[in-house]
Amino acid sequence: MFRIFVIVGSFLLSIAAFSQEQVSLYFDSNKFVLTKKEENRLNQWLLANSNNKIVAIHGFTDEDGSTEFNDTLAQKRVDFIFNKVKDQIQIRPDFKTLSLGEKFKQSDVKAENRRVTIFYILEQDISREDEILGLKKETTIVEESKPEIEYPEKLVFENPNGTKTEYKLNREFMKRVGNAKSGEKLTIDNLNFVINTFAIVPESRGKLYELLLVLQNNPQLKIEIQGHLCCMPVDRTDLSTQRAKAIYNFLITNDVYRARLSYKGFGSTQPIYPLPEKNESERAANRRVEILIVEN
Repeated sequence: MFRIFVIVGSFLLSIAAFSQEQVSLYFDSNKFVLTKKEENRLNQWLLANSNNKIVAIHGFTDEDGSTEFNDTLAQKRVDFIFNKVKDQIQIRPDFKTLSLGEKFKQSDVKAENRRVTIFYILEQDISREDEILGLKKETTIVEESKPEIEYPEKLVFENPNGTKTEYKLNREFMKRVGNAKSGEKLTIDNLNFVINTFAIVPESRGKLYELLLVLQNNPQLKIEIQGHLCCMPVDRTDLSTQRAKAIYNFLITNDVYRARLSYKGFGSTQPIYPLPEKNESERAANRRVEILIVEN
C-alpha cells in the first residue's frame, strides 16, 4: 500500500500551494537511512541553502508492505531527514505529523516513491512566507472595556419655595445596569407606588433619577421596563402596564430617545412567590419593576 507522511505546519496545503522550491531525496527499499550518495546530496543542498527556510517535509513509501509498516517507514524517513537538517537551516516552528493517505499520485517507478521531499522558501521570500503559503494571519479582536463611570451619591433640587429636595442614589445599582449584558434582567428595589395607582411615592423618585443617569451616561443602552403585581391573579385595570409606562414617560420627558425604551406589564403572571403570598415580604417581592437589558 502506497502511504505518505508529512511534517507540516498547522495549515493543510497541497504541493501546488507552495512556491516551486523543492528537493527530493531517495531511499533504498524498506530503508529509512539515506545512502552515502543521497546523504552527500543532502549536505550539498544544505550548504547551498543555509539561509533559506523549510516549510514542509513530505515522506513517501512505495506500495510494498502493509499499511501499518509503510506508515511507520514513512514517518521514520521524515524523522531521519528532519534530524539531519534541524540545526542547519530555518524550519517552520509549528509543524506536526500528518498522514495524507493516497492524495499524492504514485509514480510508476517504485524507486521514485521511496523518497522525502523538502519544500522550502528562498531567503529573499521569507518575509512573504504566509503569502506564499496562502495563509491568512489571524486577527485578534480586543474588546475595549467600557470606561468606569463615576455616578453621584445624591442629587439636590431647589424647589420654587426656596427649599431643597435631596435624593440619595444607589451608585452600585447604576453601575450594574450600565455594565449589564443584553438579556440580563435587574429589579429596581425600593420603587414603590401609591396603592392601586401608577403614581410613584415621593420617597422613590430617586430610583427614577438613577435610571435616567445610567441612560444618559450609556448612550448605547436600550431597555424594556417591565411591571409586575402582587396579590390579584387578574390585572383587570392593566395596572402593571400603567406603572411601567409611568417610568417610561418620566424618561421620555427627560429627553431619553424613545427608540431606546419600551415597556410592558405582566400583571401577576410572573410572580417570584406563588399566589396568594404568605406575608408582606412575599407580596413586596412580587410587586416590582424590572429592567430587561435589550442592548448594551
